[in-house]
Amino acid sequence: MNVIHKRADDWRVEPNFTDYEGTRARFAWQDAPDVCEGMEGGGCNIAFAALDRHVHGPAATRTALRFVSAAGSDGAVQTQDLSYAELAGWAHRFTNVLRALGVGKGDRVFTLTSRCPELYVAILGSLRNGSVVSPLFSAFGPEPIATRLTLGEANVLVTTKALYRKKVATIRDRVPSLRHVLIIDGDADDAVPGTLGFWPLLDAAGPEAPIEVTTAEDPALLHFTSGTTGTPKGALHVHGAVTMHYVTGRYALDLHPDDIYWCTADPGWVTGMSYGVIAPLLHGVTSIVDEADFDAERWYRILESQGVTIWYTAPTAIRMLIKAGPELASRFRFPKLRFIASVGEPLNAEAVWWGQRVLGLPIHDNWWQTETGGIMIANTPAFDIKPGSMGRPLPGVEAYIVHRRDDGTVAVVTEPGVDGELALEPGWPSMFRGYLNQEQRYRDSFVDGLYLSGDLASRDSDGYFWFVGRADDVIKSAGHLIGPFEVENALTDHPAVAEAAVIGIPDATSGEVVKAFVTLKNDYTAGEDLRRELMAHARTRLGAAVAPKQIEFTDALPHTRSGKIMRRLLKARELGLPEGDTSTIETVERPDVQEVRS
Repeated sequence: MNVIHKRADDWRVEPNFTDYEGTRARFAWQDAPDVCEGMEGGGCNIAFAALDRHVHGPAATRTALRFVSAAGSDGAVQTQDLSYAELAGWAHRFTNVLRALGVGKGDRVFTLTSRCPELYVAILGSLRNGSVVSPLFSAFGPEPIATRLTLGEANVLVTTKALYRKKVATIRDRVPSLRHVLIIDGDADDAVPGTLGFWPLLDAAGPEAPIEVTTAEDPALLHFTSGTTGTPKGALHVHGAVTMHYVTGRYALDLHPDDIYWCTADPGWVTGMSYGVIAPLLHGVTSIVDEADFDAERWYRILESQGVTIWYTAPTAIRMLIKAGPELASRFRFPKLRFIASVGEPLNAEAVWWGQRVLGLPIHDNWWQTETGGIMIANTPAFDIKPGSMGRPLPGVEAYIVHRRDDGTVAVVTEPGVDGELALEPGWPSMFRGYLNQEQRYRDSFVDGLYLSGDLASRDSDGYFWFVGRADDVIKSAGHLIGPFEVENALTDHPAVAEAAVIGIPDATSGEVVKAFVTLKNDYTAGEDLRRELMAHARTRLGAAVAPKQIEFTDALPHTRSGKIMRRLLKARELGLPEGDTSTIETVERPDVQEVRS
């Protein structure tokens, strides 16, 4: 097996996490740093830890958020900086805006905007107020917006004139709980009926706003994940999750105070909230925020011009950069970039090696879910990488491979290399506290004292975990259990393939056979010869029993807005079945946000 070995000579900065066994053995959550120390009443609040505690310290004048806008005529990016003190000042004012509107602790504040300054002000000001924040993707249509606003019993929505008129106005009367809509680009001269201007209210609000006293168990965040039945799941998270965000920012992402950090995820998704908003602010780093859609040249230019040191992105984005070719990457230099991480769909081995060859750094995969609220398993800077693996459990995380018994209990698998369901021992601070209005579904997620993730994986003899697939994605063919990622990984290793998705389709003899959907790199043309070449390539790599029996070329694969390939949607379309929840589907490849398995 190919391994990327790490040496101390490779470190541009000494990593925070260098003793795997020792740190895990000594680690206890109750001994983790108290990032809410000093909060009135001994409470816990994410926004206090992210902003208020920095206001009177060395980070006050440091840039918290650097917004990158459209490039000028010379191709250079334009930026707008917001310091920690400035961001805190506006967040305080927004807290007062909510209080003046009668919005208080436990009320629900939804956001529906692009990655603009107002989004971050609204999120942090709402958390300071003790309100529960639920971010939505601005690409949602009216129906998924109505569904989430209704399920989440939204009290406030922060959005834009265009989004309100196009997507919210027609469904607003279906959301009786929605009391206030704040328009971030609204003013007295161009008022939208039934809404309030965000900035007029903010300008009129006072700058002093004592933080609402919240505890570690008070609800803070509501994240919706796409369901398989048509109803999104609302995962509830608490303020105490901030400890997890801090620890994983330190261990998994290796954040240091002088870092320039770029998480390409949209805050409308859990990665963009946990690691695009909260974790970098906790560590006092400068975050890059790109408001534009994905463009390979633009992304390389941002990495170069902004001196990005840590980059957290997605497999979809990496595949798009690979598709753009190494020649484009060679036009740029990234001397300060020292760590690249990826989350979501498993990162195939070739993509890890591509990073090493083309960018000068391997790409470090990691694993977590909306439900876990933070990174659980990761490849981190100091340790060897096994390309294709999601890494090893972080300190404070105990992970297992289990098999479900017929009586509903589970058995822990002790031998290495055996596929089973990935399970976690509860107790980490960011574990979700419930599915909104689905108490039984939440209880069913825990069996014999373990959280069952629904993901299939294996653990090797060195403790590295390997993703196999979702439990409901596994293909059963002629007695074989085939994980789609194994087949997709083999196909994307072929030089012609940009992206691949695999499903099982019914077969009278085998039960199911494997069908692959493939997108090609720019220099290749679909045709029967290439189809036969890919078939032979897969059979050579996987054997005839596992290799796809059918390959279909396609211009694009369906993704969620978080970049995750929706195999279930491909299967539904292939078999003429109900498509279920399609509210998160992005049919055009736009990896401007990141994904987490859910």
